[in-house]
Amino acid sequence: MSFLFAYPVSRSRSTATASTICAQCRRSFQTNAVRYSGHNRWSKIKHEKGAADKKKTSQRSTFSKHLTLYSKLYGADPSLNSQLAAMIATAKKAGMPKANIDVAIARGQGKSSSGAGLEAATLEIMMSPSVALVVDIETDSKQRALHELRSIIKKHNGTVTPTAFLFARLGRTVLQQNNKDNGNSGSGDDFDEILMQALDAGAEDVEQDEDGNVVLWTQPNMTHQVAQNLSKELDKQILSSDIIWSCTSDKVKLDDAEATEGIAKLLASLRDYPDVQGIYGNPERGAVSEEIWSAVEENLDA
Repeated sequence: MSFLFAYPVSRSRSTATASTICAQCRRSFQTNAVRYSGHNRWSKIKHEKGAADKKKTSQRSTFSKHLTLYSKLYGADPSLNSQLAAMIATAKKAGMPKANIDVAIARGQGKSSSGAGLEAATLEIMMSPSVALVVDIETDSKQRALHELRSIIKKHNGTVTPTAFLFARLGRTVLQQNNKDNGNSGSGDDFDEILMQALDAGAEDVEQDEDGNVVLWTQPNMTHQVAQNLSKELDKQILSSDIIWSCTSDKVKLDDAEATEGIAKLLASLRDYPDVQGIYGNPERGAVSEEIWSAVEENLDA
């Protein structure tokens, strides 16, 4: 037989134990500054995501322009238009949604994705300091588009006012250099020969850009026909063929960083609007940094 003996616990020992526990409780509820080590990491992720989204948007905009161009020049049926078929395949591989592809192809035929005809419109804008802009629009609802774009312009402190008198309407086509050209007019096709053929085809001037591509300048009503003819004759791919607003006045130098950033924000908002087809202006880089200027330049078509 075993016996259990209960030893009485003294009141003083019990009180001491309780005091110790309470002290530990008080220590555990003390507040200290908390450092969130993930804050900088999240900022970095957000920045990288923003850059990736911007790159994707720019890429899709380029695809849309080419899809619209090839649809306009050679027809909307990919089975009869090899350049359009190739561009569709490239856009799909890059993850461009089918709906966006269909919209771009329909636009080349002067229609919306629903089959409704598109209307052309122009907005003329002035921004401080004396920066003139002209925006080309194609839309299935002219009244809606102009109303919404005017709201965007007002939000960014722009003024809708005549500016087109500072520009001339011209056709501009860019033909890709052949690989054998290597960007030099003296190798591959002779540039003088290209010049003569282009002038005979209806071009008013011919030049080469910094990449060696052939740039044709024409009257607006001759643009696409000259592009198609010379593309075949010279065996060069059409990179772009547009009727643009070319600045004929003195350019406006951008020296103030804050004003330039304001212009860049307006241009980005205009570019994001789906019915905007081209943005043309008269600014040039002054004393602002390359980073600030690039935000303006990347959203201008001329």
